[in-house]
Amino acid sequence: MHKYKTEKVYYLSEGVKIAALKYTPEKEGRCPAIVMAHGFGLTKEAYIDKFAERFAENGFVVILFDYRNLGESEGFPRQEVNPFMQIDDYKNSITFASTQAEVDIEKIGIWGTSFSGGHVLVTAATDSRVKCVVSQVPTISGFTSGLRRMSAGQEHDRQENIKQDRLNRLQGREPMMKTIVGEASENPLYPMSDAEAYYTGALKLSPTFRNEVTLRTTEYTRMYEPGIYVSRISPIPVLFVVALNDEVTPTDLSMKAYEDALQPKGVITIPGGHFTPYLQYFDIASNAAVDWFSKYFLNTPID
Repeated sequence: MHKYKTEKVYYLSEGVKIAALKYTPEKEGRCPAIVMAHGFGLTKEAYIDKFAERFAENGFVVILFDYRNLGESEGFPRQEVNPFMQIDDYKNSITFASTQAEVDIEKIGIWGTSFSGGHVLVTAATDSRVKCVVSQVPTISGFTSGLRRMSAGQEHDRQENIKQDRLNRLQGREPMMKTIVGEASENPLYPMSDAEAYYTGALKLSPTFRNEVTLRTTEYTRMYEPGIYVSRISPIPVLFVVALNDEVTPTDLSMKAYEDALQPKGVITIPGGHFTPYLQYFDIASNAAVDWFSKYFLNTPID
């Protein structure tokens, strides 16, 4: 295991200041790098900093960033989650990583989870600087996942609210907001009990996390289809980490994406639901990612 130092860094993504944590192992020479960010509406201090620490301990420079509009990064509207802009934030974070003296620019990998599990699939398929990717409990189809979480009546209400929100924005009013988790009466985006426990925990871990997103976020997520990119990732090696009882990013969609991906590829499955890779099965998920990046960047064979 390597000792490492952690520092706050800032850089621009399309003119917007991005805040990130940079982890640098204490070792000689240039290191492979991993660029990473959290999933839907979440910030860098909420759970996934433990993955970054694990990567740094194993000899990787890590850039763990907040997307524009979220956390410590700048950008407006606040709490708006636009996957297409977030993919640009990934790519611009790769650019920042490539300027760091400690980084081997021929060995830059990306790690993503949940919503960003989709981002890394799209990024790997469209950015030749990426040399290895791990996609954990990924969003594969925003349209299908969203429909599965809502009744017909809830979907009708969402569409009506979107009409009003568009009118409000035209008239210069503040965007309408949507709660991520909460009481069923609040009609949150994620009504599952494990989601509520996870996001409530994030409030304790991250001082900048807010349990809401703009209503327009739901428009963007319904347009988001990372699954169409998976067959385009090869020859970049991709590892899928899939929870076997995932209701947030459904298991069947993730397994279908793995089938559609071309070699080199790998998959590991984890018991339980969407949030178990961060908590109960963190060691399995993080060790699998370390092994995957080590195989392709450090020439370390996987047992």
